[in-house]
Amino acid sequence: MLTDKSKVRVLYSFPHKLGADRICNTAWQLVNAASAAGAEMLVFPGAVHRPLPSQIVVSPTLAWGRLRLPYKVLGHLRAIELHDRIVANRLKDLLGQIDVVHAWPLGAKKTLQAARKLGIPSVLERPNAHTAFAYEVVRHECEQLGVSLPSSHEHAFNSEILRREEEEYALADRLLCPSDFVRQTFLDRGFTANKLARHQYGYDPQTFFTNGRARRDSNGLTMLFVGGAAPRKGLHYALEAWLKSPASESGTFSIAGAFIPEYEARLRGLLSHPSIRVLGHRSDVAELMRKSDILVLPSIEEGSALVTSEARASGCVILVSDASGAICTHLENALVHKAGDINTLAEHISMLHNDRSTLNRLRESSLSTVSQITWMEGGKVLLDVYRNVVNCYKKEKRN
Repeated sequence: MLTDKSKVRVLYSFPHKLGADRICNTAWQLVNAASAAGAEMLVFPGAVHRPLPSQIVVSPTLAWGRLRLPYKVLGHLRAIELHDRIVANRLKDLLGQIDVVHAWPLGAKKTLQAARKLGIPSVLERPNAHTAFAYEVVRHECEQLGVSLPSSHEHAFNSEILRREEEEYALADRLLCPSDFVRQTFLDRGFTANKLARHQYGYDPQTFFTNGRARRDSNGLTMLFVGGAAPRKGLHYALEAWLKSPASESGTFSIAGAFIPEYEARLRGLLSHPSIRVLGHRSDVAELMRKSDILVLPSIEEGSALVTSEARASGCVILVSDASGAICTHLENALVHKAGDINTLAEHISMLHNDRSTLNRLRESSLSTVSQITWMEGGKVLLDVYRNVVNCYKKEKRN
């Protein structure tokens, strides 16, 4: 059995460009943090966008030196299938050198099959809710709005992707859920609790921090939305709630993120209000957060939205839905509403507009515990999950 001092040897398979944006950054941060916590990481990414520390062994599957096999040439799904086959073949030569396999969606089936055949426990990252749930709620939201997603959009229904992911769910010993919301979507689909393991994502304190300046009560409330402007993120709920609140009379609501064109057209009337600023995609998100009172994220489906932790670290009070996967506690360091509840969200905005003492109390309470949700803290949680999975697997095999 592995103890708290035992070294855990992890094969980490990631089929994309490790260290690029979105999930590629999430994967990089998890590897780096788990290594810092004490895990021995052997990493097989498709390619490397951002180097990892020297103690981590990295061996790309779709790149050789400066030569990369272009994902676009093969087609994205074919590329990650090739990655999966390569990792599965490599795993066969690593028996006795690996304690646990950590894989990512769509590029994991053969790797998970190989791990099962070799008697190595496996975990599968779930950066979002159950895919069938995500497809259903996004489709319903689009129907309600009267908009359609581009066919290439990641949340446009794709039966082939759903089939592949459900096959991977079945093969993994544990599904890694970064939030209680994600975990619940799997429980609701009939998965047992012992199939699901909770870990957490985080933020980088070198990038996200406060400027040390107190908020000025005389200014109007400043609210910020950061993310892809699509129905899934619930921006339409935030806009309606903002305009129902007196905060819109003296404050500003800034939107940082690229819109799906049809969605933007649907919201044009709301976006034209003089208190609303459409900023487009921005590279200065941390500074925008430092200048804002509130970050709003009324998502209908998430994994664990990184912007919520980043905003907390930057001094924002977060107003989030219960589907955002945010690491927070209602009325203690955040305000949480039920997804789709415009009236409650409007009340929360108005509360902070009318009572700056509540805004400041929530902000200070949030900042007092934000050190608990860095990536490095997430790495410690992940290391504990690895140990637990390995020990449970050995116990199950003995029985």
